[in-house]
Amino acid sequence: MVLDTLKNCDTYSKLHHRMEAAFQFLQKEDLQQIDEGTYEIDGKDCFAIVMAYTTKPKESGFSEAHYKYIDIHYTISGSEKVGVATLEKQQPTEVNKEKDYAFYNCKTQDFILPEGSFMVLFPQDIHQTGIQIEGPKSLKKVVVKVNVQ
Repeated sequence: MVLDTLKNCDTYSKLHHRMEAAFQFLQKEDLQQIDEGTYEIDGKDCFAIVMAYTTKPKESGFSEAHYKYIDIHYTISGSEKVGVATLEKQQPTEVNKEKDYAFYNCKTQDFILPEGSFMVLFPQDIHQTGIQIEGPKSLKKVVVKVNVQ
């Protein structure tokens, strides 16, 4: 897991050969004006999902991990907590490899993802997003999916 701002994204662009395109999308798009939806960057190997929602209590969410995608969560407006745990011996409660997710019931450590920051979550990072900080608040974010294969 990485937590940082776009001013330092060059440091992380070299972690995987598709990361540079992902960070270029985040830097070049007018994210304040972008509509919700899916945006192709490099076919199914790198794409962005723009979403808006209201944060919620931790106990009403779920934790997940992915098999073939790195997630880059960038907060456009608002802030949220993200619970993170390292995938070790936890057993999933549900698996869908075709849709690239596994759900988990496990304890996570919460990190605040403030407006204008990103979090890189690798396949070994179980994560729960959308957790409220001080009550429910509106959030707009983009998740860039980077195929690790």
